[in-house]
Amino acid sequence: MEFWTSTAPERERTFAALRAERPISWHPMPESGLMDDPNDPGFWAVVRHADIVEVSRRNDVFVSGRGVMFGNVPEELLEASQSFLAMDPPRHTLIRKLVSAAFTARQISRISDEIDEDAKTIVEELVRGGSDVDFVEHCSAKLPIRTLARMMGIPQSDWDTVVHHANALVSAADPEFCAGRDPIQVLLDSLFVLHQTASELATQRRAHPADDLMTNLTQAEVDGQRLTDPEIAAFFVLLSVAGNDTTRQTTSHVMRALTVNPAQREWLLEDFEGRIGGAVEEFVRWATPVMTFRRTAAVPFDLHGQRIDEGDKVVMFYASGNMDDSVFEHPERFDLTRKRNPHVAFGGGGVHYCLGSNVAKVQLKAIFRELCRQVPHLQAGEPTYVPGAFIHAIRSMPCTF
Repeated sequence: MEFWTSTAPERERTFAALRAERPISWHPMPESGLMDDPNDPGFWAVVRHADIVEVSRRNDVFVSGRGVMFGNVPEELLEASQSFLAMDPPRHTLIRKLVSAAFTARQISRISDEIDEDAKTIVEELVRGGSDVDFVEHCSAKLPIRTLARMMGIPQSDWDTVVHHANALVSAADPEFCAGRDPIQVLLDSLFVLHQTASELATQRRAHPADDLMTNLTQAEVDGQRLTDPEIAAFFVLLSVAGNDTTRQTTSHVMRALTVNPAQREWLLEDFEGRIGGAVEEFVRWATPVMTFRRTAAVPFDLHGQRIDEGDKVVMFYASGNMDDSVFEHPERFDLTRKRNPHVAFGGGGVHYCLGSNVAKVQLKAIFRELCRQVPHLQAGEPTYVPGAFIHAIRSMPCTF
């Protein structure tokens, strides 16, 4: 964990050396505090942009059904927590098709006005809270759950519960979050609560349909097949984590980057609407909120001259791929004017490309539109990070305005 408690620039020095000298390298399993297996032989680290893209798109070779985190997880826990993220075709294709109706351009357009209004309200609340508050608590953590709640039809009385338990799923290895509790029990307890919340909501929507994603999930049908309650609950867990943490972390990282790079903020303020589209791509490249994902080789394969044996774990390091200077000019710079930006922050393409990427972009445009309009000179202080190899997480960050 020492490596993962260092800063992103410190980790990048290691990644840069690997990209240059050992782009496919073997490593022992990292300590996680969750189901660590001393007999696990290790994994191949994939750190170059081109290789990340290849692994992402070759889902016939590098499969997800054996898990997407570093460690091995019991199959029933994979099903319960990762939904189609940890599936391969044809089942992945079916489940993704059933849930994708909520992420069409028409559906996103339908909720975009609500996202804009929520962003406006959140920043107004931030301003009313005073000029010296925690930016994560009072701003970046709020919009993702409101969007998720509106999409799924979650009652407002359950919002805080869903956020708490979604956070627990990615923070169970954090001693500060667990506060002496058994990490495995924290994980299981939160899974149980989120599954129960989803099942109760699905039952309500079957009896009383509404214009929301949960209703769509209970009614969706492809080739005569419908989602089961456990499948709906698993997708709810996935969306609670993926829809919460990624936008939240990107918002926090970018607010800090705009503070440290005032010329970039001034450039954006000069023509926000004309420039925010390209700027958002740099937002997510810079933040890279999801740092790693694993695949498993289903067959032997030669990757960048390195033989990968069947059954070997292969881990894609997105944070490294997004700093690859063979792809990005001066990747160490936070540059909102960047013209070519084929980042892998939403994945490297292929069947597992982030389903919610367009929702995330709408959210980021909305929250920074309001921040630039209402508090254009907000200053974000030094962040406190959550150590870990999965989410590039900021626990807290003071701000003044």
